[in-house]
Amino acid sequence: MESREIVTEFVKARASQGINQECVEVAHTADGGRAVRDSKDREGGTQFHAPGAWAAFVGAVKAGSFDR
Repeated sequence: MESREIVTEFVKARASQGINQECVEVAHTADGGRAVRDSKDREGGTQFHAPGAWAAFVGAVKAGSFDR
């Protein structure tokens, strides 16, 4: 089971801090995974992702798997 202990502050991507304020925020968890929440609805819930799952997601993004 992934860790739900958040050990860093939530941050938004630099690309999201200009005109477009709608994005997700990400924080590190104690086990090296990530916690993710909606920047517009911070109280709406947080998703937790184990380190391996997060690494696979980032790898897929970098490989263009989600490009249209």
